[in-house]
Amino acid sequence: MTGWEDVVAFCRTLPDVKMESYYGPPCPKLNGKPLCAPSREADSFCLMVTKAEKEILLETDPDHFWQTDHYRNYPAILVRYGAPFDRVELYLWRRWWDLAKKAQRCAASQTERP
Repeated sequence: MTGWEDVVAFCRTLPDVKMESYYGPPCPKLNGKPLCAPSREADSFCLMVTKAEKEILLETDPDHFWQTDHYRNYPAILVRYGAPFDRVELYLWRRWWDLAKKAQRCAASQTERP
């Protein structure tokens, strides 16, 4: 993912994801909740993750996953564009799964992952 447009393009392949406003700019949302969001940091985007996932990402790949003081106590992490696609894709899918309703999960499990 080389830029925000790539992140959005991937997210739009996930079932029922819509672009909706999030503190101003649009971002990919499922059921009204964001999967990720653009960042004020020019070379990164914000990915919503659990606090446990955040700790693992910060520890295992600080070159691609990082935070500012703004995100320190928030379940989100900054991801530098150019981070390994398979890793970013996994966390976007996991966020989608966490936000999905039972019917959405059932429908998604009947189809192939993008």
